[in-house]
Amino acid sequence: MEADLADIARDLAETATTQVPLLLDAWVLVQLGAIVVAGLLAVLLSRRFAPAVEDKARSIKGNPDLLRLAIAFMRRLRWLFAIVMLWIVRFALERLAWPAEALLLDAALTLATAWFVISVLTRVIRNRTVARTVGILIWFYVALVVIGIDAAVLAALDGPALTLGRMRVSLLLALKVVAVTVALVWLAVFLGNMFAHWIDRSEDLSPSFKVLIGKLAKIGLILLAGAFALGATGVDLTALAVFGGAVGVGIGFGLQKVVSNFISGIIILLDKSIKPGDTISLGDTFGWVRDLRARFVSVLTRDGREYLIPNEDFITQRVVNWSFSSEYVRIDVDFGVAYDSDPHEVSRLAIETAKTIERVAAYREPVCWLTAFGASSLDFKLRFWISDPRSGLTNVRGQVLIALWDAFKAAGISIPFPHREIFMRTPVELVRGGQPAAGPPSP
Repeated sequence: MEADLADIARDLAETATTQVPLLLDAWVLVQLGAIVVAGLLAVLLSRRFAPAVEDKARSIKGNPDLLRLAIAFMRRLRWLFAIVMLWIVRFALERLAWPAEALLLDAALTLATAWFVISVLTRVIRNRTVARTVGILIWFYVALVVIGIDAAVLAALDGPALTLGRMRVSLLLALKVVAVTVALVWLAVFLGNMFAHWIDRSEDLSPSFKVLIGKLAKIGLILLAGAFALGATGVDLTALAVFGGAVGVGIGFGLQKVVSNFISGIIILLDKSIKPGDTISLGDTFGWVRDLRARFVSVLTRDGREYLIPNEDFITQRVVNWSFSSEYVRIDVDFGVAYDSDPHEVSRLAIETAKTIERVAAYREPVCWLTAFGASSLDFKLRFWISDPRSGLTNVRGQVLIALWDAFKAAGISIPFPHREIFMRTPVELVRGGQPAAGPPSP
């Protein structure tokens, strides 16, 4: 390790010895001036054109990952303009056959181009901190290549190693495996999301089939990326077979619920029992399916709460799907009127009133039946249909009850309330001569 550090120090010293004298002349000022002018012009041009171009990029619909990439590109136009300016200066120097080497200009051009490409590509990563860290690490490696000490640094990282059978695992190999695997898996997820958004725009496929195809494509791309990453970094897959099998058995026992939910999610998508947009009831939860994930189903309720229900619950428990085969749902509203009311007129008026509610569908005619002679009222049941259970059930019942109240009040039909009669008597043996006996007054 010390020898590797000494090699790095020697390379830095050689670079400084050979390059510093070339920089200590007037030619350095010319290159610095060109870099500063290119930067200022890039800032002015970006302020002039960036807002309009960014507004144009925001017209991309239905693909948030592509939109994020386009916005990241537009917001870094100053770097693009700076690179173009530096290329123009470099081309002009070559045409003029300038005798000196433009080392500083070439280094600035390379580093600016690398930072522009890296910052745009890493912007797709949703976590800002992770994106910034990855961008800085990649740009730092490019800087090492520009300085010319990348070989010494890689040799130093390849020094510490462990031997596992026939495989030599060094720090450099571990970093390569992590970097290549993360990059390829990220690319696979990005491509899988783009494919899922493209499938989602298709009108010929059912919602469940769209979700199934998107998830299978993403899983397949991730597995392919992992296998390709291990092969590309020189890892012998056969050497990991036994170790991977043992780890797989341990993971299988430890993640039984996760695997069960994953398989349940596949079954749900295949039998199309639940699909995005369905209105469902599961236990005390009533809402509509917002998203189907590998482990859970996202159900959004009317009060804004989002329940993440495991997929296994939709297989093992009784689920009410209000929109499985049809969007139409029947609603019952119970009410009562006074005994002096005409039940025929009450039924007719209730049906006409229900038809005036906007959400009551014309799928079937509303009906109203006398269901019982109650203790203090004639009991009726009004039945009607709606086609949008996702918009709520309690609110439409409330609208119908309010409308019934107004209609009955206008027609002179009263809605009774329970009556109670209380009789208070004094025992005869306590009454003497028509006067109550001495003692505490009766209640």
